[in-house]
Amino acid sequence: YFLRHARSRNYVSESEVCKLESVPLDFGDYHPLKPITVTESKTKKMNRKGSTSSTSSSSSSSVMDPLSSVLDGTDPLSLFAAAADPVTAAPPTDGARRKRDKDESSAVGSDFEPWSSKRGEILARYTTTEKLSINLYMGSEKGKATTTGSAVSEKVRTRLEELDDLEEGSQKELLNLTQQDYMNRIEELNQSLKDAWSSDQKVKALKIVIQCSKLLSDTTVIQFYPSKFVLITDILDTFGKLVYERILSMCVDNRVSLPDNFSPESVNDTAKETCLNWFFKIASIRELIPRFYVEAAILKCNKFLSKTGISECLPRLTSMIRGIGDPLVAVYARAYLCRVGMEVAPQLKESLNKNFFDFLLTFKQIHGDTVQNQLVVQCVEIPLYLTLYSPAIDWILQCIAYHAPDVLLTEMMERCKKLGNNALLLNSVMSAFRAEFIAARSMDFIGMIKECDESGFPKHLLFRSLGLNLALADPPENDRLQILNEAWKVITKLKNPQDYINCAEVWVEYTCRHFTKREVNTVLADVIKHMTPDRAFEDAYPQLQSIIQKVITYIYDFALLFSVEKFLPFLDMFQKESVRVEVCKCIMESFIKHQQESTKDPVILNALLHICKTMHDSVNALTLEDEKRTLAALINGFIKMVSFGRDFEQQLSFYVEARSMFCNLEPVLVQLIHSVNQLAMETRRVMKGNHSRKTTAFVRACVAFCFITIPSLSSIFTRLNLYLHSGQVALANQCLSQADAFFKAAVSLVPEVPKMISVDGKMRPSDAFLLEFLCNFFSTLLVVPDHPEQGVLFLVRGLLNVIQDYTWEDNSDDKVRIYTNVLHLLSAMTQEAYIYHVDKVDSNDSLYGGDSKFLAEINKLSETVVSQILDHLKTLGKEETLKRQSQLALYFFNSILAHGDLRNNRLNQLSVNLWNLAQKHGFADTKTMVKTLEYIKRRSKQPEMSHFTDLALRLPLQSRT
Repeated sequence: YFLRHARSRNYVSESEVCKLESVPLDFGDYHPLKPITVTESKTKKMNRKGSTSSTSSSSSSSVMDPLSSVLDGTDPLSLFAAAADPVTAAPPTDGARRKRDKDESSAVGSDFEPWSSKRGEILARYTTTEKLSINLYMGSEKGKATTTGSAVSEKVRTRLEELDDLEEGSQKELLNLTQQDYMNRIEELNQSLKDAWSSDQKVKALKIVIQCSKLLSDTTVIQFYPSKFVLITDILDTFGKLVYERILSMCVDNRVSLPDNFSPESVNDTAKETCLNWFFKIASIRELIPRFYVEAAILKCNKFLSKTGISECLPRLTSMIRGIGDPLVAVYARAYLCRVGMEVAPQLKESLNKNFFDFLLTFKQIHGDTVQNQLVVQCVEIPLYLTLYSPAIDWILQCIAYHAPDVLLTEMMERCKKLGNNALLLNSVMSAFRAEFIAARSMDFIGMIKECDESGFPKHLLFRSLGLNLALADPPENDRLQILNEAWKVITKLKNPQDYINCAEVWVEYTCRHFTKREVNTVLADVIKHMTPDRAFEDAYPQLQSIIQKVITYIYDFALLFSVEKFLPFLDMFQKESVRVEVCKCIMESFIKHQQESTKDPVILNALLHICKTMHDSVNALTLEDEKRTLAALINGFIKMVSFGRDFEQQLSFYVEARSMFCNLEPVLVQLIHSVNQLAMETRRVMKGNHSRKTTAFVRACVAFCFITIPSLSSIFTRLNLYLHSGQVALANQCLSQADAFFKAAVSLVPEVPKMISVDGKMRPSDAFLLEFLCNFFSTLLVVPDHPEQGVLFLVRGLLNVIQDYTWEDNSDDKVRIYTNVLHLLSAMTQEAYIYHVDKVDSNDSLYGGDSKFLAEINKLSETVVSQILDHLKTLGKEETLKRQSQLALYFFNSILAHGDLRNNRLNQLSVNLWNLAQKHGFADTKTMVKTLEYIKRRSKQPEMSHFTDLALRLPLQSRT
């Protein structure tokens, strides 16, 4: 009944009416997209109380900034800034102190590698399995509170007694500790220091620091010493920070803290006295090593006493180190002094230079009899012993070389050259000096390396350090080949696979940077030769991965890369699946990133198919979804880059092969279906829609590929949408029977849609997704011609039967909304000419030509649908569902308004009844009803719409009351 009176549509004239009115633009007028002049707001501090005034620069244009107008000219950030002056509003907080410390430490610049970045590497490298011992401070009652004696001399005497107490049995020696136990004990001491400080037991805190410092004189487990140094100096750093912040907090005057660049004159007497007291306490420490370390830890506190305090203390502390007999202990003491000096006074380079030159004077001690005897006792070889010096010397040289002129670096290099057995120093020089400096003198360094004694510090480590520099800076062009030859002569003779791969990994980058694929191939072949015997590659996967990464970083032309003969055999060394997959992912990421144009190169395709197959075959039941998505994205990126141009059959053959290889990754199958559909549409474009017998067969092959592949997918909505999409492609290519098969498959799949589906890992109702799909499906069914043997609208009937039988949620109205959309479809089908068509496909408007029997069938369907809608509205008459009834009634009313011929009295009366039903119980939105009525009144002024005037008079507006 509804469609018996469907409104006749003239889509062309309606489109013209709905077009926006074009208005000539006068460019002199304001336009929101015109360039605007941004008004700059400046905030000036007026006084110490934090008041601010905001002044705006005058604008050269009278154009108003639409964003500024909303804010009435006030900048909210300026208002916040004006609320309080952060400098004077409050005493210094921990955050402010941290910021100040960070600012001061960053005075050396971001290009200076901080000690914190080296800490983890040292702890990981220098380990031991031997048992360790430690002295733990046990504490005493008299250290828990300050004395209350009135005489100053008594107080001083008590403090000194407390310090002496440390040497009178207040410590406990723990023996036979493992490395982890030792580290745990050190952490306990660090926590004890903080606890003692927070409970105002300053003397106890000092005792803990002294005790920890004494541990640095112990070298009984010598190979662990660098790690011990890291752990102990962490405690010293904590102590130095606590003392500095304590004195700084005493400088707060009238809630105003000292500025960052304060002068000693602005420090009050109390703070100065406390600072001097700390230095006096430390000066009373009897042993040299703890006295040196604790004073160095609070070196920064000299800022409170005098401007020249730090510059006077650094040379004195440097001289103190001369009294340390053990060269290993001494060099780490020098490293700590450099570390503290760079933090508090990076400009005082003279003291740092003196520190290093002092070390050079005592360098021969390393090879003296005392050290040799100690190594014999501990069963430590001299090469291992020399590596213990590396962190300390590297750090000292890094501090000295930072922004140092080439003249100074050259002088230091010459001094090192004059020393005997200087391989250790040479290695540290190459580690610490600027890469540009080293690269420019590469041949000089190679000469020095050749002269080094092989027995002490291994030459391959020296070549590795040189290679690291050449990876960062380029040597003179004429020397490049000679440098590679000299280095590789030494590297290729290495028998130990681990030593070999550590060096080869570094020099591969140099080779890739400066040479052709021939040299790269030679290097890769040599690596394979050294790492294949006894499956040595199994212990070197990280280095081998690094080599692959460097090769593809510099050779990202994949035609050139795969022409490197030894590249694929090199990949075969990755026997462990997880590592192999990571390498394959790395290669595919590089391909997707750098490959600008599509390719059909058989060498590239075969190699990358093999790599993608490796990634695909790693997928199993335990593989995480994220990993599957990553692998699928990489394989899809490869598939998209493959193009055989106009050779469409070869392209389809590639997709067929890819489908057989990647069947376990659903996103790849989805991509293949989309690619094949795109191939069919590209064929249509080339043929301009006029297929030949050959292209018709080819397009049908594409359609068959999709029809066979879609059922293998697990996601039901992916299948539904691909059936619809593939059916549209088949229809566009005039494959009508194949299109019908896709649409029938989609209809038969709808009953299988579950009530809940997983979306982004969460279970969601499927109704909204099904409604969206069906609306898209209806839009396609409008242009699908009926099958001559299947009867009128067989697809629409089949879909309606499925919708009728589908079990909907009790509180869902989606079924009625779907029926309403079916009415929209049926209304469009009754028109003499449809709103859109598929080129070279006759739709039902052409096939039936407005035949009365065809229209009668449509009317029968529409009557059934309308009765279903009205029956559902009746079921919503209960009190708890009245709001839903109101919304659906208005929804159906709008459908009649858009698609029905309201000149018919009965249809007009139905629309009035629906209008009243929507408002009956006060659930209608008043604004919506008013706007709907205004729309009807506007429509009534259009040609042939005068009957809307009478309708508007019959539609009352009811208040909610």
